[in-house]
Amino acid sequence: MKKPFFSGACTALVTPFLGEKVNYPMLEQLIKRQSDAGISAVVLCGTTGESPTLSDCEKLEIFRKGVHYAAGRCSIIAGTGSNSTEHAVALSKAAQEVGVDALLVVSPYYNKATPEGLVAHYSAIAASVHIPIILYNVPSRTGVDIPVSVYKCLAQLPNIIGVKEASTDINKIAQIRAECPADFAVWSGNDQQAVAVMALGGAGVISVVSNLFPVEVQAMAQAALDGDFDTATDLQLQLLPLIELLFQEVNPIPVKAAMQLIGFDCGTCRLPLTHPTSETQKSLAQWLDIH
Repeated sequence: MKKPFFSGACTALVTPFLGEKVNYPMLEQLIKRQSDAGISAVVLCGTTGESPTLSDCEKLEIFRKGVHYAAGRCSIIAGTGSNSTEHAVALSKAAQEVGVDALLVVSPYYNKATPEGLVAHYSAIAASVHIPIILYNVPSRTGVDIPVSVYKCLAQLPNIIGVKEASTDINKIAQIRAECPADFAVWSGNDQQAVAVMALGGAGVISVVSNLFPVEVQAMAQAALDGDFDTATDLQLQLLPLIELLFQEVNPIPVKAAMQLIGFDCGTCRLPLTHPTSETQKSLAQWLDIH
């Protein structure tokens, strides 16, 4: 039986910029902060990491330096998805070569692949590498909601270990848990549903809000995994107003603004993402000042 690659909280890390370049000293600081907080894994170059605006050369350097900065204290999960299977295979192989621990592979966006196409896409990537692969379902961005039947098929492949499910459909979590093998892990892709997903047997959360409060998110996830849902729910509800603010505008615009407010200047987002509105900045500043 496959063991969960990680359990608890994983942070979908922002990519810090200094002007037009990746800010590697800040990246090192962010990874150290996460590992010091007990976060067992971080995703580099995912949605929150602005993967669509990063070149492959930048991504591979981020992966390489991320592995070096983590130094085994936390796992590095590389975002290597693409809407081109050939591109996703090449980037996944290259990420494996620089030493990442696992891959997070978003479903092909824009193409609107059929279930058969999704199986073929992920099977090709899985055949090209030997490290663990986490599927990533986020239909609000990709245009396709991966059906449970596809998970059932892909779960038979030895290095496809689970899914980051960001469909917002809690009923689907129950269906995955009921119909897929017990060792096919499910991680919540939505901070506001983290405890509910773990109550249904999920392995944890791949989180945006843990960029800001890694200790609290890890404590929430661990409490849920330990069956202490009173504590987990209390922590979830304390963070809920902030989670809502972080998605008041498209992610990662608000979280990068919030990082600056707590003393981590990660720069602004690359175009076509823009600066947050003054209303978002004010709301974030007010919430963070109180807490």
